[in-house]
Amino acid sequence: MLDSAVLEKLEQVEQRFARLTQDLGTPEVIAEQRRFQQAAKERSQLEPLMRAFGVYRETAQEIAGHEALLLDADPELRDLARGELGALRDRLTDLSDQLKILLLPKDPNDDRNVLIEVRAGTGGDEAGLFAGELLRMYMRYAERRGWKIEMLSRSEGGGGGIKEGVVLILAQGAYSALKYEGGVHRVQRVPLTETQGRIHTSTVTVAVMPEAEDIDIKIEDKDIRIDVMRAGGPGGQSVNTTDSAVRITHLPSGLVVQCQDEKSQLKNRGKAMKMLRSRLFDMEQKRQEQERSASRKSMVGTGERSEKIRTYNFPQDRLTDHRIGLTRHNLPAVMDGDIEDVISACRTFFQAEALKSDDGR
Repeated sequence: MLDSAVLEKLEQVEQRFARLTQDLGTPEVIAEQRRFQQAAKERSQLEPLMRAFGVYRETAQEIAGHEALLLDADPELRDLARGELGALRDRLTDLSDQLKILLLPKDPNDDRNVLIEVRAGTGGDEAGLFAGELLRMYMRYAERRGWKIEMLSRSEGGGGGIKEGVVLILAQGAYSALKYEGGVHRVQRVPLTETQGRIHTSTVTVAVMPEAEDIDIKIEDKDIRIDVMRAGGPGGQSVNTTDSAVRITHLPSGLVVQCQDEKSQLKNRGKAMKMLRSRLFDMEQKRQEQERSASRKSMVGTGERSEKIRTYNFPQDRLTDHRIGLTRHNLPAVMDGDIEDVISACRTFFQAEALKSDDGR
């Protein structure tokens, strides 16, 4: 059962939800497009909470009815009520936990598009190969969800792998789904070039950033230096026979981004600015996070990339997420983007951790 403080908060939200529903039907709000959109968005965000609260109330009423039947003169009716009470009480407990999670403060970035940056770490060519496979895994996951994908940057490495790849996934809630993927991903397998059959361990770093909008980060022309050059990589195509590659240096922070994927210098510049804006936004978010609590961790808490979060052991056909103690098999399916169960398990775990922290306060 929920305590009185939580119930009071839910009733306040219920009043707000009713007011928003009423506002959306008034001519004054309908006439103001921006106000209408804001009200509709807020109501949409509150709807799952209100739906769960409605089911909670219905279940609580059912329990009260069954408890009343325990006093009935008919022994069969008492036994029937007693037999159903256990399941109803378990259901009410589950609904209570769900409501507490839904009441947690919403991450303001959850609804944003997301940038996934994958970099080869230690392990030479094998790290580069796995970086390419990991980048493809996230792209395949997005495709399975029907999300739009835009490759922002891809730097080829040796042996057919990549040094770095940055992909933008465009979908409402994409950042919410993937924000716990940031950290060090470790792979254990026998490389194709290994003649002795020894298992090698390599690492890849993944950074997850919400896409920043123009209004989030203002970049002055005086604060950036733009260099153009010929794109690297395989020759023979116009992409690397003209000065189409763009490198942008943000002078105040020292951040450098580069894009050479497009034949058009203008398109490469646009993509590079997207990456720069999102990286600066990510830096600012982390700075604010550190100010709020120096002890909190992200991408699991702070945003540190150095933490090993997951291992992909190919000889054992096993994925292990070290943060939540999850193990699953069938790595070919995982590398083809079948990771919804892993992503859902991470989200559930970290929501529960946030709930514990909230209860502790």
